[in-house]
Amino acid sequence: MSRVVCLLAAASLSLLRVANGEVQGAPGMFERLRALAGEWEGSVEWSGARSDKGKMNATYYVTGAGSSVVENLTVNGTPLMTSVYHLDGGDLRMTHFCAAQNQPRLKATRFDDAKGTVEFSLLDITNLSAPGAPHVEGLTIRLVDPEQIALTFTFVSGRELSYERIELRRVSSKRPG
Repeated sequence: MSRVVCLLAAASLSLLRVANGEVQGAPGMFERLRALAGEWEGSVEWSGARSDKGKMNATYYVTGAGSSVVENLTVNGTPLMTSVYHLDGGDLRMTHFCAAQNQPRLKATRFDDAKGTVEFSLLDITNLSAPGAPHVEGLTIRLVDPEQIALTFTFVSGRELSYERIELRRVSSKRPG
């Protein structure tokens, strides 16, 4: 019981530090990602080489004793993609378990704390069937406010680029743990 109280106190202090602008870069962005815990709903729209649009939902939860944030993106209740965000020393990383059946690993390469944005770039990828096979090459997350986020995945297939823009609004909250 005392461990739960300590974890809740630490999480509360971390969120307070983020709200006061004390934490920036990878640690600050990770704290902001932890605060996404809960249910989200919104839309998805493709542009570029691919075009499609529809509704998308998301669930975010904190796992690994607070060390990772899991993002499940679903359509009609079916999980399509899962991303896991975590710190690696001073770096913010993510592994994306893609509907294209591969797993790109990305690293945060640019932060704009004032705008609430982080850009991720591809480090490597597992299960890529061929060099030009479809895969995620990058991701930009924009934390508009505590109730609204936008994700833009850069998707490559051969030499063609597509952008998958997902806009989400919070439906319910779960406190980071």
